[in-house]
Amino acid sequence: MVAALLSDLFESHRAHLLSVAYRLTGSVGDAEDAVQESWLRLAGAHQSEIEDLRAWLTTVVSRICLDRLRSAAARRESYVGQWLPEPVVTARTPSSAPDPLEAVVRKQECRFAALVVLDTLTPPQRVAFVLHDGLSVPFDEIADILGISADAARQLAVRARKAVARTPQPVADAEHEAAVQRFLTALSSGDVAAVAAALHPDAVTIGDANGTTATAVNVLHGADRIARFYLGLVRKYGLQDTPLDFEFASVNGQLGLVVAARPAEEGRAGYPTRVVGFTVCDGLVWGTYDLANPAKLGGIRLG
Repeated sequence: MVAALLSDLFESHRAHLLSVAYRLTGSVGDAEDAVQESWLRLAGAHQSEIEDLRAWLTTVVSRICLDRLRSAAARRESYVGQWLPEPVVTARTPSSAPDPLEAVVRKQECRFAALVVLDTLTPPQRVAFVLHDGLSVPFDEIADILGISADAARQLAVRARKAVARTPQPVADAEHEAAVQRFLTALSSGDVAAVAAALHPDAVTIGDANGTTATAVNVLHGADRIARFYLGLVRKYGLQDTPLDFEFASVNGQLGLVVAARPAEEGRAGYPTRVVGFTVCDGLVWGTYDLANPAKLGGIRLG
């Protein structure tokens, strides 16, 4: 009876814990593993020592994620090209019984551009910012997790806040979708001027494949350069003759694409399954994110 009650209490906090863990790690697998590990720690803890279960679990998950962030930082040193967070990809219409992560990424703070910026922070900065600005955890508790003073934790959050402030705020779904559709229509026209006009002047394109397939190895900046890059891909893969096989999906809560794999044929290069996400600013596509590393596509939940 006690074990069943404890399990029910834990499940009531699962969505919250997944939200915390995903924002802290930017990884679907790490987030789910951290939440599962927090359950194992709860099951082995003395219940009489826990005054606030939600706060206790949040602290435990944060410490687990901090360890995973430090491990990820080491992995990134040998990573080929750019590093992007793992997307959560869901159907355009929410399922009747959505899993917790599907609900989590429909929140603005989990939109893809925000996670991209969080990935540029140091692990302590990310923990301080997410816990304080996102969850209102006091700095003295954050300091205890990080093993530093409360003032040092406050300064970490300040620096992180400045970095996050440079990211465009999510726009309404209708504006986002109109901008993405305009960009795709321009691509199909093959007109570089039309594609550039659908892109924000400060547009960026980031690819993540870890050397497994072709993508942008470096971050691309500027509408004209990005337009020429994408039209080059259209020519390389013969997409002017055989249209791209894709389906619309929600990538972290807003319209994106899941592009089906295409085998190589004589005279035409092939490519693997990939996910493309977008950020929109001022009615134009500001960010495009090409996620082609198979190891980062575990968050596709279209079924």
